[in-house]
Amino acid sequence: MFVVLIRTLVLYTLLIVGIRLLGKRQLGELEPSELTLALIIADLASVPMQDNGIPLLTGVIPIAVLLATASLLSLLSSKFIRFRTFLCGRPSVVVRQGQVVEGALRANRLTLDELMEELRILGHPYLEEIHTAVLETNGQLSVLPYAAQQPATATQVGQTPDEPGLPLVIISDGRLLSQDLRGRGYSDAWLAGELHARGLTSHRQVFLMTVDDLGHTYCIPKEGVQ
Repeated sequence: MFVVLIRTLVLYTLLIVGIRLLGKRQLGELEPSELTLALIIADLASVPMQDNGIPLLTGVIPIAVLLATASLLSLLSSKFIRFRTFLCGRPSVVVRQGQVVEGALRANRLTLDELMEELRILGHPYLEEIHTAVLETNGQLSVLPYAAQQPATATQVGQTPDEPGLPLVIISDGRLLSQDLRGRGYSDAWLAGELHARGLTSHRQVFLMTVDDLGHTYCIPKEGVQ
């Protein structure tokens, strides 16, 4: 049993290293080479885990070689544009000025129904409102609407709003994050006032509370708290 534990931990560590090499991406955002690497590594690791009669190096060596190869390919891709294009492909324009590019759909094995579904998911159900839609090399669809269909920015309407910054969590599931509270420049007395304004008496009654650079707070009491 101890041998199985050690083998599993070794292979699991290697898999974590492999995932880290892929970067912080979701499965649907992986390049073809990265997805292939992930699938092969998972298959190689599963065999030594299930059968103690197979030497551990049978799984470790191929995984190490694949990880080294992935690192080399990543280095070559960053240095040589043609190699990166060969490995990952090129983005394809599938909608141009409201018109579907049929050749690009056929080349990418993408049906019209799948294209319309992706556009609806992205909030663009009307083709005539789309200036350009690009199918990226990772399979994601990027959409650029016509300027008239894009929401106006504050600059376009002549306003210069203050920057609220990133909201910082100061209470998480009833736990007070004192260091973050002090780092944002607020005291316990200020927090008590914010809680009192919402009819709360303790930070333990709060599920989530955040505050931004402008002092705007957002508070969610725990369920059942009146």
